[in-house]
Amino acid sequence: MKIAILADIHANLPALHAVVADIEAWAPDTVIVAGDIVNRGPQSDACLDLILRLRDERGWQVIAGNHEGYILRYAHDVVQPDFPTSGPRYEFSRLIGWAYAQLRDRIDAIATLPERFDLATAEGALYVLHASVRHNRDGVLAASDDAELRQQIDPAAAVFCVGHTHMPFVRRVDSTLLVNVGSVGLPFDGDTRAAYAQLTLGRAGWAAEIRRVVYDLAATERIFISSGALEAIGPMGKIMLRELQTGQSLMFNFLPRYSPAIHAGAISVDDAVREFL
Repeated sequence: MKIAILADIHANLPALHAVVADIEAWAPDTVIVAGDIVNRGPQSDACLDLILRLRDERGWQVIAGNHEGYILRYAHDVVQPDFPTSGPRYEFSRLIGWAYAQLRDRIDAIATLPERFDLATAEGALYVLHASVRHNRDGVLAASDDAELRQQIDPAAAVFCVGHTHMPFVRRVDSTLLVNVGSVGLPFDGDTRAAYAQLTLGRAGWAAEIRRVVYDLAATERIFISSGALEAIGPMGKIMLRELQTGQSLMFNFLPRYSPAIHAGAISVDDAVREFL
């Protein structure tokens, strides 16, 4: 049995096309998409449409991640009379607003995505979630000790697979093979190549490896600009673009450092981004 698991596409269509081609060449029995198809990149609509078509036509399994949840929450909030059209809260929502503008007629399809996928096999169960069993924003990290990881995974699984952190690894925790499949569209481990996991079940049991795929990153950079995404997202779009170019997580450093001052009116978003970068 061969199983491909991908996650965290984040609206990066050139990366997704490259990974789909690589998966098709490998010819697995099952393909599972572990959430965060949309947002942070420029082409949420095209990425979601392709994944849903592969689900419907080729039997790919698809679950939701936290960014699908952000879109659903934005769809609820944007119609409220107090939704801001300026100020710090508006600036911090512009990224999701860009994705929502592409996805507003696909909200029902997003809302029906399940939160996990389980597969029973003769060698034990395979469980796939976007993040940990605690919640879909709880990152499972290679640096965590076994005691912490035991709280994040389901010990009943022979194989437990996640995404979310954009940092892939393969590790055993007791009798469970733990796999973080990394990110297709926005890796954060310093390697800008797309990542996904290849799982195999043979006579020796389960095995997993992380597959890295070269894609046309420059094409995604051009789409960021030509699509209007960079302008629509505003100053923080420059951080998104730098993350893509470097393969490093930057937003999680920017927000704690500057968000309080921005909300207090002590610095503008534009000046904060300029200083940060």
